[in-house]
Amino acid sequence: MSKVIDLLPNLDQSCFKRPQQQLIVIQQVSEHPPRILMLYGSLRERSYSKLLTLEAARLLEAMGAEVRVFDPLDLPQPDAAPDTHPKVKELRDLAAWSEGMVWCSPERHGAMTGILKSQIDWIPLSVGAVRPTQGKTLAVMEVCGGSQSFNAVNQMRILGRWMRMITIPNQSSVAKAFLEFEEDGRMKPSAYYDRVVDVMEELVKFTLLTRDVSPYLVDRYSERKESAEQLSKRVNQKSI
Repeated sequence: MSKVIDLLPNLDQSCFKRPQQQLIVIQQVSEHPPRILMLYGSLRERSYSKLLTLEAARLLEAMGAEVRVFDPLDLPQPDAAPDTHPKVKELRDLAAWSEGMVWCSPERHGAMTGILKSQIDWIPLSVGAVRPTQGKTLAVMEVCGGSQSFNAVNQMRILGRWMRMITIPNQSSVAKAFLEFEEDGRMKPSAYYDRVVDVMEELVKFTLLTRDVSPYLVDRYSERKESAEQLSKRVNQKSI
C-alpha cells in the first residue's frame, strides 16, 4: 500500500482513506419507519401528478413508511421571499426530517414543471457545512398528457445527482394519465400501477439499506481536506 501511495505525490496522505468493507458497519440500527417526503408539480384542481403521488403515498404507508406530502400551493418563487416564509420553512423542515423523497411532475413542454423545480430550488444544497439532502434516497415519477415520455424523470435524475441523493434505478412514467384514474382519484389497475408499486418497493428497500450507513457513504476525501469553515464558504455562495 505504501509503495502505491508514494506514486501519488498530489495525494494528501493524512486525509486519504482506503474504502473497506468492514467499515460499512451499522453502529445503531434505526427502529423508526423510513421517513419519505413527497413533492408533486401541479396546482390544478384535478392534478394527475398529485393523484399519482397520493397513490404512491398509500403504497409507501402499506410498506411501513412514514409519509409526508408537501402542498406547493402558496410557496413563493425562489428569491421572491425570505427563507423565513412559512411555506419555505415547512418545506425545509420536511426535507431535513426525511430519509428519502419522491418527486413527481407532469411533463410540460417537454420538461418538468417550474412548480416542482421551485420546490427543489428552495431546498438548500447546504446549511453551513451540512448538506440536508446528501445521501438520502430519491424516486422519480412523471405523468404525461399523451404518449409515454421520460424527459421529466431524466431531468429530475440530474437534479437528484446535483443534490447528492441516491436516485434509485427504477422510475415511473404514466402515459395518458387522464385515462388512468377513476373519478374519485384512485388509480386504475394497470401495468402503470404495477410499476408504481415496484418503484415504491425499491425506494423503501434502498432507504432501509442506506440510511444507517449514509455518513460513511458520503464521506469524501476532498471535503476531509477542507475545514468546516472553508466548506461552508464554498458551498454557500450568495452571489450566484
